[in-house]
Amino acid sequence: MTDQPTGVLRFEPDAEGDPTKLAYTFGGFEPLVSVRPGTTVSTWTMDCFAGRVRSTSDLVSEVCDPRFLNPQTGPFFVEGAEPGDTLVVHFRSITPREAQGVSTTVPLFGSLTATGFTAMLHPPLPERTWVYAIDTAAGVVRYDALDSPYQVDLPLDPMHGTVGVAPALGEVRSSLTPGSWGGNMDTPEMRAGTTCYLGVNVPGALFSLGDGHARQGEGETCGVAVECAMDTVLVVDLVKGGTPTPWPRLEDDTFIMTTGSARPLEDAFRIAHTEMVRWVQELAGLSDMDAYQLVSQTALTPVANVVDTNYTVVAKVPKRVLPDVPVMQGMHARWRRT
Repeated sequence: MTDQPTGVLRFEPDAEGDPTKLAYTFGGFEPLVSVRPGTTVSTWTMDCFAGRVRSTSDLVSEVCDPRFLNPQTGPFFVEGAEPGDTLVVHFRSITPREAQGVSTTVPLFGSLTATGFTAMLHPPLPERTWVYAIDTAAGVVRYDALDSPYQVDLPLDPMHGTVGVAPALGEVRSSLTPGSWGGNMDTPEMRAGTTCYLGVNVPGALFSLGDGHARQGEGETCGVAVECAMDTVLVVDLVKGGTPTPWPRLEDDTFIMTTGSARPLEDAFRIAHTEMVRWVQELAGLSDMDAYQLVSQTALTPVANVVDTNYTVVAKVPKRVLPDVPVMQGMHARWRRT
């Protein structure tokens, strides 16, 4: 692990190395670099298939080892981060590295097929691969149907599916799984201009990210977005002590957001909304019942994913109903200004 001064850090993942030496978990992996709060990190992430799916003839079951999916860039050791603190990750830019992305169907994976959790006797859906051309200048990705001559341009909306820290109590969790530590939440809200807040569970936080998506529909229905490698610039900062952050929170210019990850889906909904009620109660100084009522009448609830080992739901409340209320010591506003 190397120390870096505050400022701008360019971090290169070891993409040419043995894939078994890359991080495929949150927790259980030694930090690769040390950063100070306030550092801007410029780095890149591999796609979820580590670049092995390149054409419509490449099938995940044939070219990938299912034990090694969702490689992570990191972990980063954040100096001064201690359990009870909140890690701040502000995304300045998220840009596809290449001119194409891929999406697939994977046997026994997805929301509209039999899975290992919902076991059925009938065979899985066919395994297919779609290739999307990415035009970053025009801001589009091109859907190209496999079985008919149909094409349509879709808006480019880059985001990171996995953003997280090491879990508590020495746990090691797969980078395919979301939870209170963050992880594979797969929410399109994790885009440039968004600030993510993660509760710190271990010294240094051990922050990692990956799973770039050129775009993804809410729910990630087939289980795979438009997967691509990403160039990402982010700021790492820290909120010391204060109010704990038990589940990941997000903030953009318009909304504050809470997340919940669990199965069944309604429990993910309940976690996200319970966390939002508590956050609004804290921010506005409301009673629990008054906060419950305000969230009930103002919240939006995009479903992030219904395919991962845990499902993720996001609760969003517009900041206009909380005027002049400082959020997380003004971290989002601070890094947006700079």
